[in-house]
Amino acid sequence: MRIIKAPNLASAHEQVVRMILEKGWILTTEDQEATVEFEEVTMRIERPTSSPMVSPKSRFQKRFMDHYARDLIEGSDSTFEYDYHDRLFNWGENLFRSDGSEVHVDQLRYITEKIRKSPVSRRAIAITWNPAYDEDLDDCPCLQLVQCLSREGLLHMKVVFRSNDMLTAAGANMYALVSLQQHIASSLNLGCGSYTHISLVPHVYYRRDSSDIEPFCGRGELFRPIPEVCRACGKCMPRE
Repeated sequence: MRIIKAPNLASAHEQVVRMILEKGWILTTEDQEATVEFEEVTMRIERPTSSPMVSPKSRFQKRFMDHYARDLIEGSDSTFEYDYHDRLFNWGENLFRSDGSEVHVDQLRYITEKIRKSPVSRRAIAITWNPAYDEDLDDCPCLQLVQCLSREGLLHMKVVFRSNDMLTAAGANMYALVSLQQHIASSLNLGCGSYTHISLVPHVYYRRDSSDIEPFCGRGELFRPIPEVCRACGKCMPRE
């Protein structure tokens, strides 16, 4: 496992993209997508709300990030196979209790009340995976687990992704989850502590998102991606 310690979210995003593009390997997914894959990565940001929270090299900037974060916390009218708001605030899709009633679990309320009642608890967690439903989904949740810890007046958050598109999705994922962290911390009158982002299978869609690679690598001037990525992009400086 590789560990990245960064001063802010933007730096973490830039560092992990570089690591994958420089050191990763080519893999075609079960959906026939061309990816650069890498080993497990942990990114730890001690002050996740410090600026910049969004890398200027990312396709998505603050206006989009704010909208994405709001949808995570408040919900959206859009229809998807799944969404993280429902998985966190209304878990239990297609599940029923023995009395026939539907399962609805507000896991964020549980986290908040668990920490309020027992500030030292290690059980303030939320999950997204629903085996009864997700095994048949073409598009299933990447975020799997969220844990919150209250320590010395600060709320710390740790998240686990089974799989993570680090080029186009991770920046928005981190921004929205830190916004959720702030939301929970505020409701508990705590400060916002560290944010730890664990990706079990980090990757980049180097063909699909080739135009998004150029700002990060600077056409090969900032760093050199592996040859397959450069060939797919076609914009890198010629190799000597």
